[in-house]
Amino acid sequence: MTRRLLLGYLGVTLVVLLLLEVPFGIVYARRERELLAAALERDASVVATIYEDALERGEPLDPGPARRYVQRTSARVVVVDAAGVSLIDSEQGVDRDFSTRPEIAAALEGRRSTGTRPSETLGTDLQYVAVPVASGGTVHGAIRLTLDTADIDAQIRGFWWGLAAIALVVLAAMSLVGWLVARSVTQPLARLNDTARRFGRGDLAVRPDADGGPPELQQLAATMATMAGELATMIDEQRAFVADASHQLRTPLTGLRLRLENLQAGLDPTDADQVDAAIDEIERLSTLVNELLQLARADRSAPVAPHDLATLTAERVDTWSAVAEAADVRLELRVDDDGAGEVAAVPGAIEQILDNLLDNAIGVAPSGSVVAVTVEVAPDGRRLTIADAGPGLSDDDKERALRRFWRGDPGRPGSGLGLPIAAQLAQASGGELTLEDAAGGGLAVVVRLPDWSARTSSG
Repeated sequence: MTRRLLLGYLGVTLVVLLLLEVPFGIVYARRERELLAAALERDASVVATIYEDALERGEPLDPGPARRYVQRTSARVVVVDAAGVSLIDSEQGVDRDFSTRPEIAAALEGRRSTGTRPSETLGTDLQYVAVPVASGGTVHGAIRLTLDTADIDAQIRGFWWGLAAIALVVLAAMSLVGWLVARSVTQPLARLNDTARRFGRGDLAVRPDADGGPPELQQLAATMATMAGELATMIDEQRAFVADASHQLRTPLTGLRLRLENLQAGLDPTDADQVDAAIDEIERLSTLVNELLQLARADRSAPVAPHDLATLTAERVDTWSAVAEAADVRLELRVDDDGAGEVAAVPGAIEQILDNLLDNAIGVAPSGSVVAVTVEVAPDGRRLTIADAGPGLSDDDKERALRRFWRGDPGRPGSGLGLPIAAQLAQASGGELTLEDAAGGGLAVVVRLPDWSARTSSG
């Protein structure tokens, strides 16, 4: 945004400079050329009066005045008689016929002629003036003055360069002023944008900062702070309600299940089957309550601590091996040579993440397949990958799977909270959870956790 604002300021400034300087330069160049032509025409008239009497009487002309004028102005002076034959020429010999030259012909007819013509010999433009030498209405000859325009052209070019230098100075000053003005707006906006992103990640404790910005941005920052406070209060109340409700429901459900199991022993097979169905429903409700309680705990921010990811992963894989064998699935653990090391995580987060992900992977893995668990070094920490050989998920379903209560197969048991809980715990630990396609088919869940040593050194 800073660049766009700065380009906008410079664009407007450049347009204004062009509208002012280009016409000014054109007018200046035209004026200087007109002044040169007027001065040359005035000089030609003076020279004509000097030689008027001699031409009228047919006497020889004195080249002295013409020579002195040439020394003073570096112009070329040509004086011709009524037939157009040169009598004085400051650069070439005399007795040359100039009657075919348009300007001389016009002067011999009693008309003044002025203009500019290119000179192939000199490689420049020449300003010329031809005036008649006449008395009593009779033309006795003509005077032509020719002057190289190199000096006036250089003067005009210098003026254009001066205008360009002024434009550059103005643009440089405008760039500095525009950059300062743009930064005064974009820096507070960038800070507010960063605050909004942190709000989106659930960090409502950060305070919006728009110091140094316009009053409108400062008012927006105050509004965002008020909104964040109200949202934090509402979310805390919601989390507390979910946690309290889940905690209060666990005891009655456990008691109800024990009562039904005790009652089941004295029932006939038909009634016992119905009690089994009721116990299964209570088991499902208990699982849902436990997961809701985990979710409420995952949503609560807690300080991170160092944890040995490789060791914890090995322990959880060993614990789930019996469950995997019962499902005819084999768990394979691979830890890179550099995979060992402490990561930053919320206490208990790694264990819950592994339990949820291993439970899901074993549940979808085909009989006789392998669930691969890998711990390896990542650019910013450690990476835990759990890949199964199940049906996998489409790109759209990968996005939906991280939403709470979404279930890809309604026929399978579960509440749709396992992946969201794991993702929330990874995020609370400063990492992230992503879903990818496994190399041999199926789904790979990748959990990235920050390195503890890097966190402490940066802190």
